[in-house]
Amino acid sequence: MSLFFMSDANQLIFDFNLNSDLSDWRVIDDGVMGGRSSGNFNKSPEGFGVFYGTVSLENNGGFSSLRYKFSKKDVKEFKEIVLKIKGDGKKFQFRIKDKSSDYHSFIAVFETNGTWQTIKIKLSEMYPAFRGRKLSIGNFSSKNIEEIAFLIGNKREENFKLEIDTIYLQ
Repeated sequence: MSLFFMSDANQLIFDFNLNSDLSDWRVIDDGVMGGRSSGNFNKSPEGFGVFYGTVSLENNGGFSSLRYKFSKKDVKEFKEIVLKIKGDGKKFQFRIKDKSSDYHSFIAVFETNGTWQTIKIKLSEMYPAFRGRKLSIGNFSSKNIEEIAFLIGNKREENFKLEIDTIYLQ
């Protein structure tokens, strides 16, 4: 069981624990485009969120994502998002949207190492992209976010597993 205390300088986005409600989290795979990847999401016996599955390149596939939409959060006082995660040594993307209805996301790539890590992502360094193509609209500079996501799509067939403890702004 992890105890997590937020200071006044932080704002919690999600804290996974044994009582977490996962109903607003959604797995979106490349099946929306005909692909065959298969992602899953559940809670570990310890209460961590676990995003796992298989990425397939069949039928022009190649990604699996986990998305969480929420009421608009004011981020103008914050510089970075902090992820407390444990991955399987693979690269993942962390994505945010200032409006969940936008097609594009703002992206940061991070690499996991098989142990629990604290990944700090500067909001101002998150770049805009849509369907794998970088856009020329400038890095993230909004005052709000309404959606976060994790995505794996490393252009190869692979199994993956990402455990998530907490996500917060600081």
